[in-house]
Amino acid sequence: MKRHQDLRTTVISFFLLSALALNLCGCKKEAADTSCIETSADTEVTWVSELQESSESLETVLTSESTENPVTGETTETSESYAADPEAIQRLVEEIVMDYGYYGSEADERIDSLLTDLRAEDEITGMRWSEIMDLWRSPDFGRTLNYDVLPDGLPDTDELCIVVLGFQLNPDGTMRDELINRLNVALRSAEKYPNAYIVCTGGGTAYDNDSATEAGEMARWLEEQGIAKERIIVEDNSLTTAQNAIYTYNILTSDYPSVRYIAIVSSDYHIATGELLFTAEVVLKAPVPGEEKLKVISNASWDAPSGSLSAMFQAGALIELSGDTATAFDIYYDNYDIHELPALD
Repeated sequence: MKRHQDLRTTVISFFLLSALALNLCGCKKEAADTSCIETSADTEVTWVSELQESSESLETVLTSESTENPVTGETTETSESYAADPEAIQRLVEEIVMDYGYYGSEADERIDSLLTDLRAEDEITGMRWSEIMDLWRSPDFGRTLNYDVLPDGLPDTDELCIVVLGFQLNPDGTMRDELINRLNVALRSAEKYPNAYIVCTGGGTAYDNDSATEAGEMARWLEEQGIAKERIIVEDNSLTTAQNAIYTYNILTSDYPSVRYIAIVSSDYHIATGELLFTAEVVLKAPVPGEEKLKVISNASWDAPSGSLSAMFQAGALIELSGDTATAFDIYYDNYDIHELPALD
């Protein structure tokens, strides 16, 4: 930026000095017939004013920036660079997400307005969150569930990765029945697609056993059932579904470049949240919209007898993905003051 400013200053100075030189040369040429050198005060003021206006005009040209939209390819000119306000962006994101989490489709009009405001603040961020909200607000969101095993027609190559979402361990570090049931679905899916990787994701959630992790126990169980160790990827740091998405994305994009597609395995009530958060993480981490490195393409679920996750929980998880973990955990633990949200008109 400083280099650009120095160049602008140099060019403007050259312009002013050139204009002065030309004026003086003109005065010498006309000296025999006019009193150009001995100009009146009014003439000097007029001449200086014209130079200032010219330099201001040049300044506008030099500070203009040509920006190209990475998606549409359209070029726009701006008279000055604009630095987006991160705090304003975060406020908009959280209001958008919280409005939908609390009000649902009743807030659609306000959400659309807020998304427009977000794009005005930062075009790329607005595009990312528009895509996420389109998925979340879709009438088909969470409706496609494949029970017991992944469906036919998925890539039978190492482009596919089956991601098994964890579940809290017993205090001694052993797995609860719900997690074992999820693993049975993952096992059948892994046998159906023998070239796919399998991510076991989940951290330490055993109160009385610090060494046990969900992912570690899951991986050990799958190996005992005959799944080759080299197919299993262990992500054992996450404690929330949002963190499942964050850490799994980082591992796959850093260490497994062949992987392009993700299939989520979990309990049926958890699938929609898992697909939303993994897709959102992919969208948010893309270099630019349209250049996503991974894609969530399917799911397989265990038919749980009970369980549910609210839209407010999903809102908290999206806010966690956005970087505001404090607000996210307030929502998870019902400490968020919902009255802070503006009422719908």
